Amino acid sequence: MTSRQRVLSGIVAGVVVIAGAGWAVGTRLRSPADEAASRRPPRPSLVTSPVVRKKLTSTVAVSGTLAYGSPLPVTLAGVVGGTAENQRVTRAPRPGKITEGSVLMEVNGRPVFALRGKVPMHRTMAAGTAGADVKQLQTALRRLGFGAPVTGVFDSATTVAVQRWYAKRGYVAQEPDLTAKQTREQLRQAVQTAEETLLTDRKALDAGRDVKPLKLKLDNARQDLRAAENALEGEDATDLTPEETRQLETLRQAVRTAEEEVLAAEQALAAAQSPPAPPTPKPEQTPAPAKPEADTRLLETKVYNARQNLESAHAALAAFADEAGLNKGKRLAELRKAVRLAKEAVVTAEQALRQARQDSPLRLKIANGSKNVASAKAILAEYLKTYGIGIPPGEIAFLPALPARLDKASVKPGDTVGDKVATVTSSAFAVTGSVETKEAKLLRKGMKATLETADGTTFRAVLSATGEAAKPADEEKKDEGAGAADDNLGSVPVLLTPTVTKGLREQIGASVTVKISVGATGGAVLTVPVAAVVTSADGRPRVQVELPGGGDKVKDVEVKTGLTADGDVEVTPVKPDGLKEGDRVVVSGDA
Repeated sequence: MTSRQRVLSGIVAGVVVIAGAGWAVGTRLRSPADEAASRRPPRPSLVTSPVVRKKLTSTVAVSGTLAYGSPLPVTLAGVVGGTAENQRVTRAPRPGKITEGSVLMEVNGRPVFALRGKVPMHRTMAAGTAGADVKQLQTALRRLGFGAPVTGVFDSATTVAVQRWYAKRGYVAQEPDLTAKQTREQLRQAVQTAEETLLTDRKALDAGRDVKPLKLKLDNARQDLRAAENALEGEDATDLTPEETRQLETLRQAVRTAEEEVLAAEQALAAAQSPPAPPTPKPEQTPAPAKPEADTRLLETKVYNARQNLESAHAALAAFADEAGLNKGKRLAELRKAVRLAKEAVVTAEQALRQARQDSPLRLKIANGSKNVASAKAILAEYLKTYGIGIPPGEIAFLPALPARLDKASVKPGDTVGDKVATVTSSAFAVTGSVETKEAKLLRKGMKATLETADGTTFRAVLSATGEAAKPADEEKKDEGAGAADDNLGSVPVLLTPTVTKGLREQIGASVTVKISVGATGGAVLTVPVAAVVTSADGRPRVQVELPGGGDKVKDVEVKTGLTADGDVEVTPVKPDGLKEGDRVVVSGDA
């Protein structure tokens, strides 16, 4: 390239550079009018949303924590063991499952058992105690296999059942304490002293000059009465005297002899009246001449006389029996009279001795001594009704339902027992929360709900309670000021229970959201955003439907509104062809 050409190329390049720079500067420079025009807002456009056909479900959302349901505080009704001093926890409650009859905790080495029952433990149960709480204990013992009759009275059978129950758990049922034993011994000594004093006074009275002879006379009269009664009893047990027995035997022998004589005479007469037949003669022999008949008159006379003797013997025996009966009646009458006389003598002697004792100066002292003995015995008997094996009020915690779950312990080993020792729950899951008063009016027990965890997993649930019934049993009562504040806030407690529990155990203690279904459409309906519904001057709801072709043209369509859920509302056009699925309705912007 020549030097002329190089110069020309440089000039052209410089022109191009200058022209480019001028263009760049020109594009960045604006007049005031252009700058004002560039800052004018664009013409507003409509914001629309499609009309959708779908099923609506209205819900009330509740935020809460998943926990075990029916929390209940456990308190001890009184002392554990025999003394109220130094009630110290030696084994704390352990979280986990609680079964009936299990040991909830230990205080001073003594057990606290859990039993099922609605009547709270409130007193010591011991021999003679009666009531609904005792009946509840007996029912629980039968369920545990320690049979005891359900009588409502803490009797000996209940005592045996309690001893077996404690022994099965490795404990010894509570024996009477030292104070109770000392009291029993003092009452026994009081009875013994009263009896000794009465006996001494009676001996002094009996040793008196006016009483001793009469007492001896009464003793003799009583001996005579016993002798008379024995004699009467002996006579009544025997029919005959020894002499009469010998006479009876002689008469019976005479009857037997007479019977023998009659038999011998009758046999002799029969033999005489029936002589033996003569032998049959042989053909060649001549028959012997017949003998004349024998004379039997003597034998007949002997038979007659023998029979007369027998009748006489029978008559003598019968007469003796009659006479013996009369004699016995006489003897019995005499002995009965002797018994009556002896009784009269005893009564007379008793009256004389009683009168003598009444006249004695010791009479009043003996009467008072008898009253003292009776009173001391009555007090001892009454005390012994409640003396023996017992259950202190703190050794049983009756819970409404078992098995249950011990959620948390309120004491640890070494703590002094206070009002609350633990909290138990049921094994069911529950979510507690609150809703606004206006939302609570929509809720009804048994409504279906959906529980959603933080990771998006859902579980079916049901509304179990609202209001006071939904408050946990262990919730502390608030003061009046706090209660007024809650009323002003308008919150109402709710309790929800999952109906599907698989996989929930790992979520215990986690925050969850529960949506309670308070209403739903029967099927798919036309829906629009709530913001799309406006109220005209005549008070009727309407929506603005975007017309096809653009240009931000709309038309008003009168509608009837229905269920609202999740920001959408059910709409029904007043005119059948006024609104359809897919139309777009205005939710913001100028018409």
